[in-house]
Amino acid sequence: MSKRRFPTLFCLLFCFTLTGFPCSATSAADPPPQKEQTAPANEPEYHTPLAGEPYHPQVFGQTIDILARDRDNATALVLGSILFAPSLAGQDFLPLGAFYLKHRWDDTRFRGIFSILVNEADVSQTFGPFQLLAHMDNNTIPFPTAEIAGGIEVKRTSIVWGTVNGRLGAGLRLPVRPFQADNDLRVQLFYQGGHLYSKHVAETGQNVVLPPNTLVHGPLLRVRYDGLRRNLLELPHRGMAAGMDAEFMRRDSWSEANYGGSTFTRDETRDYFKLSGYLTAATGLPCLSERNRLILSFFGGTAPYGTLDRFSAFRVGGGPFPTETDDLYRQVYPGAMFNQFPAADYLIGSAEYRRELLFFLYLHLRGTYAWVNREIFTTTRLRFLDNSGQAISAAVTSGFLWDSVLYLEYAYDTSILRNGARGSTITLLWSKGF
Repeated sequence: MSKRRFPTLFCLLFCFTLTGFPCSATSAADPPPQKEQTAPANEPEYHTPLAGEPYHPQVFGQTIDILARDRDNATALVLGSILFAPSLAGQDFLPLGAFYLKHRWDDTRFRGIFSILVNEADVSQTFGPFQLLAHMDNNTIPFPTAEIAGGIEVKRTSIVWGTVNGRLGAGLRLPVRPFQADNDLRVQLFYQGGHLYSKHVAETGQNVVLPPNTLVHGPLLRVRYDGLRRNLLELPHRGMAAGMDAEFMRRDSWSEANYGGSTFTRDETRDYFKLSGYLTAATGLPCLSERNRLILSFFGGTAPYGTLDRFSAFRVGGGPFPTETDDLYRQVYPGAMFNQFPAADYLIGSAEYRRELLFFLYLHLRGTYAWVNREIFTTTRLRFLDNSGQAISAAVTSGFLWDSVLYLEYAYDTSILRNGARGSTITLLWSKGF
């Protein structure tokens, strides 16, 4: 398991409300591509306010005017922290921070997440149902990273490594119900290439042998379907979303490698194929009002036996539950560090009950089960280790001061994070839309 001290920054791509705080008092002055929505007619039965719609609730005798919002364009700053008790891999506290930008100019779309050392950006140009696509990302943290075994950082595995990647492609994009800004079916084919580098540091063990820096390239097939209708705070309210990624990659220059345990041969790990997917569904509960929602999510990934290594393994980690359309693929185990588990195969499922306490205040109760076939880089005795565990989490999402959103989560893990020991994690995120 790998610990990178500041991928906290990157993983705020969680875009947990990164689409911007919906209670902003500004409506879209410029004509947005998305059709302007009108306030729903008064109904005797309560209905949850939905993203982008105007809303005029009565709060303590005062009327609050929430104007219609253009969801194609958003800017947000996210700050936060995670507390571990007991400590995880020697860490009690991790900071978080990222800047999010999404904009649409007629047929051109841009989405970017920026945190200095870890960034990503996507651009698309639409021609009817067809798209030309471009993507860039970098993960260039200059600090040593080490593997985690039994919840403890293994110093001899410390190295500095990173990637700079880009891809170009074409795709098909079709709007789907309920025909909001983020509801579509996308089928995309890319060819991607990037630079992978690694180097020893003072703590690196004598038996650690790193492969050469190299070009990594290959095709990526991506399918995305988003039929979710989201509420005022951009949380899934009803509908379903699903996706799949299939990639085949080759390292141009490669060799045997040892990351502190077993040897990974050149022929086994030079080429690799990875397949992953997800499914998220939100619905109501029988005999209960619309304030009560059930959210189910499933994530899975697999690769041929023995073909993944420290740099190519799936990375399963923590963070808030993904809600933004381009973030739904991110597999989450509550309470984990970001990218904590290097895995050859994984299955994660969660069930969440969400209660709308006020139109701007939501309570989340979630149970999560994970099975992970971990890649082991710290011992010569085994290459893989089957692990499973459960986590129970409770969270609150709330509108906050200055047209912002606050997210507070407590997660309790039964065994998987700390080698059989139980532990807790508290996550606090603040998102400010502009």
